[in-house]
Amino acid sequence: MTDVFGGIAMGMGAALDPVNLLYCFCGVLLGTLVGVLPGLGPVATVAMLMPFSLTLEPTSSIIMLAGIYYGAQYGGSTTAILVNIPGEASSVVTAIDGYKMAQQGRAGAALGIAAIGSFFAGCVSTMVIAVCSPMLAQVALTFRAQEYFSLMVLGVVTAVVLAHGSLLNALCMVVLGLLLGLVGTDVNSGVERFTLGGVPELADGISFVAVTMGLFGIAEVAANLAHPEHRTLRVDKVGRILPTRHELAMSVGAILRGTSLGSVLGVLPGGGALLASFSAYSLEKKVARTPTHFGDGDIRGVAAPESANNAGAQTSFIPLLTLGIPGGPVMAVILGALMVQGITPGPQVMTERPELFWGLTASMWVGNLMLVVLNLPLIGLWIRLLKVPYRALFPAILVFCCIGGYAVSTSTFEVWSLALFAVLGYGFKKLDCEPAPLVLGFVLGPLIEEHFRRSMRLSDGDPTVFLTMPLSLAFLVGAAGLMVMVLVPQIGAVRQAAMQEA
Repeated sequence: MTDVFGGIAMGMGAALDPVNLLYCFCGVLLGTLVGVLPGLGPVATVAMLMPFSLTLEPTSSIIMLAGIYYGAQYGGSTTAILVNIPGEASSVVTAIDGYKMAQQGRAGAALGIAAIGSFFAGCVSTMVIAVCSPMLAQVALTFRAQEYFSLMVLGVVTAVVLAHGSLLNALCMVVLGLLLGLVGTDVNSGVERFTLGGVPELADGISFVAVTMGLFGIAEVAANLAHPEHRTLRVDKVGRILPTRHELAMSVGAILRGTSLGSVLGVLPGGGALLASFSAYSLEKKVARTPTHFGDGDIRGVAAPESANNAGAQTSFIPLLTLGIPGGPVMAVILGALMVQGITPGPQVMTERPELFWGLTASMWVGNLMLVVLNLPLIGLWIRLLKVPYRALFPAILVFCCIGGYAVSTSTFEVWSLALFAVLGYGFKKLDCEPAPLVLGFVLGPLIEEHFRRSMRLSDGDPTVFLTMPLSLAFLVGAAGLMVMVLVPQIGAVRQAAMQEA
């Protein structure tokens, strides 16, 4: 525990550095803006800002990118409550009771409890990161190549299982991501692979910036433009911002349960803010004495998911920083940004770059405090921004993406790659193929190959080495179990449909 307090003190020194403080503020401000403006999302924003973040010192870079992610959880509640359009996927549940409260003239109380719950959950989950991450990192330091390979296989399988839509689509997207990650020069033999007959720009692999900005940036914006905007803004009935004592008393238990559940689920691969918010809302309905009030403007239906999604967003950094395993698309983008800067997230980060880990942890406390100031007193500003039509933002986003893509390597090939993945991303959305598994496969593919080949060299080519290590075997069994759990019901459904047709 002494080491934890020492690390927090070191982190506070880094987080309160004027430069890092500025980028923390920029991150949470952009995150709030992204959450308020429906249709953009933190994944697209983090992807678009990655070229800029690569020019920063790694600690400043991850502080800003992290601020965008958890800041979007705050801002997403604003549109969910006032417009009934969740600015972030994790705010979908908030809209159920939040918009009802706005219709009843209690929008201010809903916005207030959302900010209070998010602030409390953010502070608690940051302490969870500070306490649990060092212990998990110590365990991870004992991992060998076999354990890392099996753990990453489990992460990829989890991404497939938890992806939205068809299991086959998700599996195909992961495989495509793994193949794209292998493009370039083999570090062991020096032979170029999948470079389309020796295209020089592909010798170093496909640009991670082009992949993420294309799939999540331009494609996301183009997909949103295909749908007309329908906004019924409750600007005339915001009312008192702070909830009453009775509303606070009702919300205390919901905030505590949401924070606890979100902190746990955020650590799971594929969990994060989205799973946490849905689970917290379901839990609250089960423990409530009067569950029939949910859906009709119950303040607990706002407090629980908003606390859970913020806690889940922040604890999702634990597997990223201690194991090097991204738990979702935003974490995959941040992982890619760090790797481009020459930092491989994992247990070594805490020993080799302690200022980065502890600086990020401490900055979350600072960022959460900034978000309370940004969200409650400036609610009038966010309401005015809601009136900006989405189509007016598209040209600026498109230009920003192209400039960012070109700036990475000052090459037009980067811009063409960006355009190609934007077209692919738009096609994937039309085919109901979620791009997140592709990005996870793209990021983890080279690491899976590296640990597999290292394991084969150490075992003289014996593939059973993955089954002789207890932890490695446990990870593989877990991956197989997840696939069986998903496949068995689908096979049963196919057989039942075939029998009915016969």
